[in-house]
Amino acid sequence: MSQYKALIVDDEPDIRELLDLTLSRMDIETFTAANLDSAHVSLEQEKFDLCITDMNLPDGNGIDLVKFIQANYPSLPVAVLTAYGSMETAITALKAGAFDFVSKPVDLQRLRDLVNAALKLKFEKQEPVTEQGDSPILGHSPLIKKLQVQIKKLARSQAPVYINGESGSGKELVAREIHRLGPRAEGPFIPVNCGAIPSELMESEFFGHRKGSFTGAFEDKTGLFQAAKGGTLFLDEIGDMPMELQVKLLRALQEGEVVPIGATRPIKVDVRIIACANRDLPHEVQEGRFRADLYYRLNVFPIEMLALRERRADIAPLAFAMLLRHVGKGERMPWISNAALAALANYPWPGNVRELENVMRRALLLSQGHAEIGIEHIVFDMTARAVEKPVEAPVAAEPEASAKLSKIVQISEARAIMEALESVGGHRANAARAFGISERTLRYRLASFRDAGIAVGAGR
Repeated sequence: MSQYKALIVDDEPDIRELLDLTLSRMDIETFTAANLDSAHVSLEQEKFDLCITDMNLPDGNGIDLVKFIQANYPSLPVAVLTAYGSMETAITALKAGAFDFVSKPVDLQRLRDLVNAALKLKFEKQEPVTEQGDSPILGHSPLIKKLQVQIKKLARSQAPVYINGESGSGKELVAREIHRLGPRAEGPFIPVNCGAIPSELMESEFFGHRKGSFTGAFEDKTGLFQAAKGGTLFLDEIGDMPMELQVKLLRALQEGEVVPIGATRPIKVDVRIIACANRDLPHEVQEGRFRADLYYRLNVFPIEMLALRERRADIAPLAFAMLLRHVGKGERMPWISNAALAALANYPWPGNVRELENVMRRALLLSQGHAEIGIEHIVFDMTARAVEKPVEAPVAAEPEASAKLSKIVQISEARAIMEALESVGGHRANAARAFGISERTLRYRLASFRDAGIAVGAGR
């Protein structure tokens, strides 16, 4: 008896037979349907692990089925069959919630790779994104919570993702998290700074070359697309890619194949693309510096990374999290004073999250021997992107703001203590030792958190 079940929806008997034969050889039990109505009946009667549907059906189209499955069977991966070269249709399907697509005539190896990835996704451990989850995307603002949910959703797709945002806003971190949560997690994650590769070497770096294909090619070279097989290729600063290479990148994305320099035959590649830029790509398209077709191919699922100054509610939690991350083992973790928190909140953060991390690491060093990080320990980066006008000195917080900051401090302290308790198996004495405080002080803090309505474990 087969371990998996797949539903094949196509009105062409030859296609149904081909897919049925291919999946059967992969030890997958198949069910077939020739139209939407039959597909709906099958979905009601059986529990499937995968669905493959054609786009053109006698009583509707594949998009309708994708939307129906998304609404009623959200954990079921759906792949769509599209006509050769119908990228617009494929992108529409991906945006509707399709896991991936296969172009006709069907490339069987591409189909098998897709099926394996979909089944892996179906049976991976799914954990809901929560405020206190293990996501490295830190923060408590509604925008960050929305981003965490979005990442979880995008991880369940094979579609390209485009991330736009200022330098230091966490674009690569988001890309790594999409990779980590998806079916390609066991494959490589290869980041590439497109602006750091000399234009004359770019084609060889991306697609590889054959020995003797040009002066200095003393041996075959595997390109980045091949190196990222089964994983994710993260194209950082893609706006810096020269126009002539954009054409070849587009072909690689559309056809799923590359041609190394000096080779006569294309090589199939299985890779997911996540791209990012800190410049305005739509503007670059208008100015003729970036291909419109490549932009729309990459921009299937856009993510806009907001600057840190646009989500100031996340500054305090991030600051405490960074202290917790960088405090030495067995060292005392200082708290952040309200004055220091006000200074952090008032700063415009031209370097975004990356600059905040620099500031907190610096504050740890400057505050050594102190129980608290004061405003005198907060030293901001002086970057080339510093604000045009001088930063105003932090003003005294209003009573309401001060109370809010104190609450944030409490919550952050509680989180830090909970992490410490978890790391030592709930032993209060060991956790107190890690923080450089007495067990009595730790018990007092735990009690104060509970009185404030902050849930913490009691420890032992």
